[in-house]
Parts: sequence; C-alpha cells; structure tokens
Amino acid sequence: MQMRMLGRSGLEVSALGYGCMGLTSAYGAPLPKPEALQVIRDAFERGVTLFDTAEAYGPFSNEELLGEAVEPFRDQVVIATKFGFDMSLETGARTGGLNSRPDHIRAVVDAMLKRLRTDHIDLLYQHRVDPAVPMEDVAGAVKDLIEAGKVKHFGLSEPSVASLRRAHAVQPVAALQSEYSLWTRDVETNGILAACEELGIGFVPFSPLGAGFLTGKIDTTTELAPTDFRSVSPRFAAEARAANMALVDLLKQIAAAKDATPAQIALAWLLSQKPWIVPIPGTTKLHRLEENLGAAAVELTPDDLALIEDAASRIVVQGDRLPAAVLAQTHR
Repeated sequence: MQMRMLGRSGLEVSALGYGCMGLTSAYGAPLPKPEALQVIRDAFERGVTLFDTAEAYGPFSNEELLGEAVEPFRDQVVIATKFGFDMSLETGARTGGLNSRPDHIRAVVDAMLKRLRTDHIDLLYQHRVDPAVPMEDVAGAVKDLIEAGKVKHFGLSEPSVASLRRAHAVQPVAALQSEYSLWTRDVETNGILAACEELGIGFVPFSPLGAGFLTGKIDTTTELAPTDFRSVSPRFAAEARAANMALVDLLKQIAAAKDATPAQIALAWLLSQKPWIVPIPGTTKLHRLEENLGAAAVELTPDDLALIEDAASRIVVQGDRLPAAVLAQTHR
C-alpha cells in the first residue's frame, strides 16, 4: 500500500484508509462481531493504517470494536475518532444537539481511551462545529490534551473555512474530514480544499463512493432497510437514483477502458486530485475491501481525468446528500 502525508502535520498514513462506521451502524443491522473484527484485521494485513471511528457510531460500540481489533498491532496503526455530539457518557443517549464544551471534551477523551484500549488517540476530530462554544475554546481544549499526551493530532469534520482558520490559529489542524466524491463536490467551491492546501492540512473524504451508489451496485430497484440512513436521504429517493445513474454509467465507461471497476475509478479519481487526500471507504465484505484497495494501483492519465471532468460537468446530481436537519449542522 502506498503511503501519504496528511498535509504538513507529519502524520503519515496509507493512501486509502478504512471507515469503520458501517460495521455497527448507519446501514442497517450491525455485522456480527467476529466478522467485523476480521474485516478490520484484513484491512490492516493488506496495508491499511488509518482507521476511522467515532463515539457516536453505535454509540460507543464502534470504538470498542476497533480497539479490540487493532490491540495486537496498536503501534502500527493510526486511530482517528470524533467527539462533538451531546451524549451521555454512560449510556450514549443523545439529545440531538451538540456539545464541545472543554470539560465535556476532556471527559469524552478519557472514556474513548478506555474503549479504544489505548493510551493515546492519534487523530481527534470535532465531529461537528458547536456554535455555542467558541472554536478557540475547542482548539484550546484539544491542545491541552495533546500536551498531556492523550491526543497526537487535531482534526475537524465538516467545518466552514472560517471555523477551520480560527481553530488552526490556536492548535494546528492536521486533517479535515468532509464528504467528497464525484457526486458531492462542495469542497471544491466552498473554499475548503483551497484552505487545506494553503494551511498544509490533510483532507480525508468520507463517503468517497457516494454511500455505495458509485459502485454501480445500487439502482432504482434496490430496497433499503428502514434502519439504513440512505432510506431517508433525498439523493437516494427513487427519482433521484434514476437521474443519478448517469454518473454511474460514466464510471462504468471509464472502468471498462481501464480494466477496473466503477468503485476503483471513483476512488482513483479522488486520489488524483491532491497528494494529501486520503479517502476512507468502508465495507463489510472482504472482496469489496480488496476491490477498494486496488484503486491505489489504478492510474488515471490527464486525458482520463479530462474526460471524466467534461462528462461529469454535464451531469446534474439530483437530491441533497443528507436530510435537511443533518445538513444544518455542517459547514458552520
């Protein structure tokens, strides 16, 4: 597996990371624990060193799973996790709001360390910007945790450029995480990618395969479980799916010419955008994991990229990527 540096942070990780969320939440029933542990270990054996989780996934069970899975080789991987929702430290019950008060961050990190079976978190993200807490206070709390040795690097998830700059001025931000793929390209126009490049911050796209849609395995007939977040996502409504198949058709066309799969082209496209971009696709299946990791070996030429850009520019993606209430908590 090729390695990449997340900006100028000094944090080196595999070119493709692994998003653990889907093992316990978001896409329906959790994967049985033995299988979930094995998928994480399979990823490590194939060269993945960046593993992404959050206290909110489960809640708590995703961190516990990752901690158990990587314990035998903890010093060889980078654990990234996230705080920021208003949750009970004991039960994980959520109010629906946010909580980035410094005292809460400190308590959350102590609980995370126990769940992750480690004495430090390599990359700690604020999951969503909390408008009730000044960003300087949030960054200052994480700075204190870094000085205490409990955290190594600071990250932000789905912030605005203004919030990013305010945080970075207090404690350098190593990585920024937002959704980015061929069907979600907001960060190209809202200033996020440009700010990351200017400030030397790594960029970690989540949902790099469009929550599975860009793999070509989902169409208008695919049934989504009521517990699957995509069942309430506007972009996965039947009419939107039908319209958005044009993007999948484009990926299939490029994939056929490169002896690759649509998923590999979608990931290779992201990798080609900047050398400090590290996507974190998730999967519950070994063959999909291997397919995803194979994207690192797919070379897209300037002509390939120009063809993709030209064709994609004429496709209007239908439907918001998330429900309105969830989108309201992003880019603050």
